[in-house]
Amino acid sequence: MSAVTNRANHLTEPRWVRGVLLTLALAFLALFLLLPLITVFVEAFNKGWALYLAAITEPDAWSAIKLTLWVAALSLVMNLIFGVSAAWAIAKFEFRGKQFLITLIDLPFSVSPVVAGLVFVLLFGSQSGLWPWLQVYDLKIVYAVPGVLLATLFVTFPFIARELIPLMQAQGSEEEQAALTLGANGWQIFWRVTLPNIKWGLLYGAILCNARAMGEFGAVSVVSGHVRGLTNTLTLHVEILYGEYQFAASFAVASLLALLALVTLVIKNVVEWRSARLDSADQPIEAAGAPVVVPRPATA
Repeated sequence: MSAVTNRANHLTEPRWVRGVLLTLALAFLALFLLLPLITVFVEAFNKGWALYLAAITEPDAWSAIKLTLWVAALSLVMNLIFGVSAAWAIAKFEFRGKQFLITLIDLPFSVSPVVAGLVFVLLFGSQSGLWPWLQVYDLKIVYAVPGVLLATLFVTFPFIARELIPLMQAQGSEEEQAALTLGANGWQIFWRVTLPNIKWGLLYGAILCNARAMGEFGAVSVVSGHVRGLTNTLTLHVEILYGEYQFAASFAVASLLALLALVTLVIKNVVEWRSARLDSADQPIEAAGAPVVVPRPATA
C-alpha cells in the first residue's frame, strides 16, 4: 500500500506547478477562444437589435442560411451512409486494398480545402474534358449548388468513418457471428446488433461532420462563384459583407455561425457525458472490488 502511495505522490506535481499550468491553459483559452467569441457577439449587437435582425433576415442572408442548412443536412445523410458502410467493411472484413481504402478516407485531412476546390474546378469547369458533355445535358457543377455540395462532401466524409472504424474494430465481430449462427440475415444483424453498439460513436461523428459542413469556407469559396442569393453559404456571405465594409451586418451573420458552434459543442458534451455514463454502468462487478464467480459448465 505504501509503495502505491509513494508512486502516486511521485507522479503528482507540486501545487504551484499545477497552478501555473492551469493558469496558462485558462489564459490561452480566454485569449484565443473566449475573447474572439465575445467580440463577435458584442460587434453583432453594437448597433442595436433592429440592425441585427435586418442583417440576418435580408434576402441574401436568408438564402445563405437556407443553403448552409440544406448542404449540411444532405452531406450529413450521405456521410452517414458512406461512413457506416466503410467502417463496417474495414472493421468486419479482410480484403485486398483495405489499407489503401483507409488512406483514401484520411486524404481530406492532408489536402488543403482550397486545393480540393481547385480540383473540382479542373474536373467540371469550362477547361475540363467533361465540359462539352455537361453543356449538352445542361448540367452545372462548379459555380452552382452541386459544386458547393461536392466540396462540402469532400472535406467532411472522413469524420463519421474515422469515428466508427476504431470503435467497431475494438468491439470485434463475435456478436455478429453469433447472430448469423442463430439465423439472422445481414439487415437484422445491422439493425439489432451492430447499430446499437455504435450508436453513440455514430452520433458523435455526425455532430462533428455537421459542424464541419456548416463552417467550411476554403473549398466552397473556390467552387461557388460567390453568386449572391444562389451559391453563397453563411461563411461566404460573412466574407462578402466584411469586404464591403458592412461590419455590423457581417458580425451579425457571423454570430449565427458562432451560435451554431456553441449548440454543437453543448450537444457534443452531452453525448460524451451520456456515453461515458452508460459505459461506467456497464463495467463488470470486479471493478468495484468484488470478484465475479464464473460457474463451471456441468460435466456428465
